[in-house]
Amino acid sequence: MNQTAWNIEPGYKAGLLGRIVSLHANYYIQSGQFGPDFESQVAGELAEFFPRLSAPQNQIWSIVRDGQIEGSVSIDGQHLGGNRAHLRWFIISDVLRGRGVGGALMKHAMDHVDQQGFGETRLWTFTGLNAARRLYERQGFILREEYEGDQWGRNVREQLWVRMHVGKF
Repeated sequence: MNQTAWNIEPGYKAGLLGRIVSLHANYYIQSGQFGPDFESQVAGELAEFFPRLSAPQNQIWSIVRDGQIEGSVSIDGQHLGGNRAHLRWFIISDVLRGRGVGGALMKHAMDHVDQQGFGETRLWTFTGLNAARRLYERQGFILREEYEGDQWGRNVREQLWVRMHVGKF
């Protein structure tokens, strides 16, 4: 599939919140056996973020193919404070996964982070998401911490990844 078959679009669009929650719930119920605790946490945190999209440090991008939202990533520049960006809600649908779309989406997010002048970007994930891990590493993220956690409704090995920014060390 070539790039002309899909577009990366910034900002809010109708149905985006529901689609992101659906993509996360469907993917993680299959790959991680997560359930309603995970889905409701994603929905609640995303709903809290959406009204803050008008602030320039916050942004969301979606992958759109044939009018359907097939993925997303967000930079929440207010959640962590201290000149730190929070990369959140990174997901690609099965339709586009493995086709280079994730890398393009991550580049948009990291370009935004750099343009906004954040000192670092953090993201939280868990072990086993190897394709995403490779994308994070290509963007300069380093695994900073690992620990056992159950915030997603079951025990997993959680990870904190950090990307320091040029001139911000």
